[in-house]
Amino acid sequence: MRAFVFACVAAIIIAVIGGIVLSNVPDNAATAFSTPYVRLGA
Repeated sequence: MRAFVFACVAAIIIAVIGGIVLSNVPDNAATAFSTPYVRLGA
């Protein structure tokens, strides 16, 4: 039972960390690769 609870807590922690990391990723390639010097698209 202790191992099951530990696995559930670990899964929740991994999901929260993954959500934080993915929320910091730019939405699309135009914003990911745009700089003051280079712009993709028109």
